[in-house]
This record gives sequence, C-alpha cells and structure tokens, in this order.
Amino acid sequence: MHPSSKTWSPRPAAGPRVLFRSSAAALPCLAALLGLTSASLGCAASTHAAVTSSLGTPSSSEAMEAVIDRPGPISLEVVNSTDWAVPRSGVINLDSAGAKAAGLKDGDEPIAVFAYVLRHPTRGVYLVDSGVTDRLVRDPKGAGVGMLVRWQLHPEKMKVRETADDLVARLGAPLAGVLLTHLHLDHVSGMPAIPRGTPLYAGPGETTDRSVWNWFTQSTIDAFLAGSAPVQTWQYRADPSGRTAGVIDVFGDGSLWAILAPGHTPGSTAYLVRTPTGPVLLTGDASHTRWGWEHDVEPGSFSGDRPRSVASLASLRALTARHPAMTVRLGHQP
Repeated sequence: MHPSSKTWSPRPAAGPRVLFRSSAAALPCLAALLGLTSASLGCAASTHAAVTSSLGTPSSSEAMEAVIDRPGPISLEVVNSTDWAVPRSGVINLDSAGAKAAGLKDGDEPIAVFAYVLRHPTRGVYLVDSGVTDRLVRDPKGAGVGMLVRWQLHPEKMKVRETADDLVARLGAPLAGVLLTHLHLDHVSGMPAIPRGTPLYAGPGETTDRSVWNWFTQSTIDAFLAGSAPVQTWQYRADPSGRTAGVIDVFGDGSLWAILAPGHTPGSTAYLVRTPTGPVLLTGDASHTRWGWEHDVEPGSFSGDRPRSVASLASLRALTARHPAMTVRLGHQP
C-alpha cells in the first residue's frame, strides 16, 4: 500500500492541516493547468541506489507452471508483524461494479503487515518483505517518518505482534537476502533491523518511478533504506505466452519464482514458493484483502495504475484457477 495515498485520503481536517493538504492537492491541479504529467512534476520514489540483479534467470509462465505443483524444497513461515487499520477505499476499489453491488462503504479496514521467512536447503534464509521495526511504532519521527506521512500513518492503530528486530534476532543465522514485493513504506519499514549489507531485491522501476506524491514520501523511504545494500532489480523479460508480465526463476532450480504484477507500483512482484506441502502464492499488494481477491476487485487509491492493477489481479487469479491446490497469501489479510 502507499502511505502517500493515505496522506491525501478525504477526511475532515482542522487548523494547519488544511493548509498542508491544500498545498499538496494543488500540485496535480497545477500540473494539469500547465500541461504537465505527474511524473514530470514529481520526483523519484527513492534516491537509494539500484543495480541490476545478480540473482535470478528470466523464464516463462509455461516453465513455471510445468513444475509448481510438485512438492518443493522451501519451508515457508508466515510472520504477522503488526495489526493495523487503513481506509477501505485505499485497498479496495469502491468505485468498481462489484464493490458498489456489495454496498461497500469507506471506513477502517483491518489489515496486518506480514513478512515471510523462506528457508532453502542450500541457498539459506530469505525474507519476503521486512515487517515493521519497533521504532516505527514507538518513535516514528525519530525513525525518519516525515511529518505529513506521520499524520496519516496512525501508529496508534498499530498493534505489534513480532517486530522485525525480534524476528531477525530469532532467526539467528545470517540472512541471505530480502525479496521485496515493492518499496512502499509498510513493506520496507523493517529494513532498519536488517543487517547492513544484506542483499535486497525488487522489481523494475521501484526506486525510479516518478510521482507528485513522492515529494512527501521519498525522505521516509530513504530513511528506512539508509545504510542498506543497493536494491538489485529483477531483470524480467516478456512472457511468451502473455499469461504474466514476466517471470524469474530466482534460484535456477524451479523452487522460487518472481512474477511481475505491475499496477500497485511499476515493479510490484508476487512470489510463487514451492514448499513440501504444495505451491504458495504471495500476491504482495496486487491484492490487499480477502474480499478483493474473492470478488475480483483490484486495490483502490493506494495503487498508482488501476488498469494495470486489474490486469495483474486477473493474471494471478487465473494462475490459481489453473492450479487449484495452490495456497494464496494476500498482501494484508489472511
């Protein structure tokens, strides 16, 4: 999800907050008047260094689907780092026909912030996303969270389950890497707890995507990534079948697959894990909620490109339909 979107969600405001919100809202209006795009007026999502990934081999959905139903070697642990609540309009497109037919209204949507522990017998221990560092809840300002982001982050709504700090300490063994579904705050907010030098991986355009809203969130993302290794960017190629936007065989042994699922962000990536009990799909924020997944309704205002979100959600749902034994782990709900 995108804290920048939460910053500008409609809600009553008083005092100086109106000034902050009005000036922010004026930016896209000014861009339109001047004939500028959001990208031309905006700045990059992060100034953190990004390099070509040294891990992973471009592949195809055909090759992936030929093996994913076979039992695999990776054990997967689901970690609920924090319970939280966010505006429903951010995680479900309430303007969709399905949401309107169901009578869904805006309001607090209960969610969780997850991290996933992957243990490969020869490649070591990896995390998918990073959970939440203790400092984000205790001292968001000290953690580097900007004023406007703090205003809408609502850390008081966070109920910590297992912080990234405790998770890393519990794992003990050095991490072989962190595989990010995308670079929004709630997915990199555990990074201060990750040992420096740990390799990081994410989809294309995650640091370089330009937006007006990045003026307000870039410093926060940079603060959480400060001191970390450069983000290694997956080198996707077009999927010959067109079933996905791109597929990477992460370890080259068919045990873990990165699937490009753009829309929420340009490089949003889902991960398909072959475990001893069957395949598990980690959707990332291609679908935040159980209701959205089950009713084929894409995320709402937290996504940067809703038409691409529609296509990516359809692609992942079609994949699971072809492999009904697959377990699905959604971005922010069980």
